[in-house]
Amino acid sequence: MDSQPTAVQRPIQLRIADDLRMSIESGELRPGDALPTLGEITERWSCSMNSARAAVALLKSQGLITSGRGKAPRVREALPRVVRSSERHQEEKDLAARPMRERASTGEAETTMGMSIQDQAFTSQYDTVEATDDLARVLDVPSGEPLLRRRYQARDVSAGRLLSSSVSYIPRGLVDGNPAILDEENEPWPGGTQHQLSTVGVEIMQVVDEVTGRMPTTAEAQEWGLPEGVPLLICRRISLDGDGKAVEISDATYPADRTELRFVIPLRPWQTYPPNDYPGKGEAA
Repeated sequence: MDSQPTAVQRPIQLRIADDLRMSIESGELRPGDALPTLGEITERWSCSMNSARAAVALLKSQGLITSGRGKAPRVREALPRVVRSSERHQEEKDLAARPMRERASTGEAETTMGMSIQDQAFTSQYDTVEATDDLARVLDVPSGEPLLRRRYQARDVSAGRLLSSSVSYIPRGLVDGNPAILDEENEPWPGGTQHQLSTVGVEIMQVVDEVTGRMPTTAEAQEWGLPEGVPLLICRRISLDGDGKAVEISDATYPADRTELRFVIPLRPWQTYPPNDYPGKGEAA
């Protein structure tokens, strides 16, 4: 990304923030480096102390710096980026077909986060809720239909920071045939949801990912350790069986500053190769 100043006539605090932002983007100011002090800003840009404070506040709102009571503003250190690829759905399906010992030793911690299960504090909470109009529409069940709701969280044991958070909905009638699926004490389930559903005769044949974004609440920002200005990504995963019926909805929340969403879309080969014609071909010189 090329560094560019904000267009049109800029008030002094925006000009200061732009100059400092471009210094960060160019690498002149590196992660962990201290920003110029308020006094240095007022002298360098010939501005008031209020304008200097406003410029620093702008940088903080963009998620570029960290600061706190009694702490000098510094360029924000980048957190490890977690890649969440669409390829993981097939990996999860393949894992569900493996022996229990192998399923139990592999999960999202290893496949997505690159860390062992022992480095995480994992919690799950199960209950039964009535389908809202939105959930009922996607799952093609009547509004008010009983759903098994499962809420999952994982935290970094060393930092205490939230690593993952999701909530899953499955029609109760689909899984009532296996009481083990209804017991949160069986979490983490070896092989995950795809293996759970296989025990009641359901095979996932298609997964739809829908991604939206929003700003966090103050509670969410605290839980994730988010600096001001960083949004959350909301990823809805809809799992469909061989008949194209949705059997599970999972809404997962990810911090945008440490998440990369990668969608790998296989394309079918042409059955007939495209003709070798194009505009201008064969025309007289």
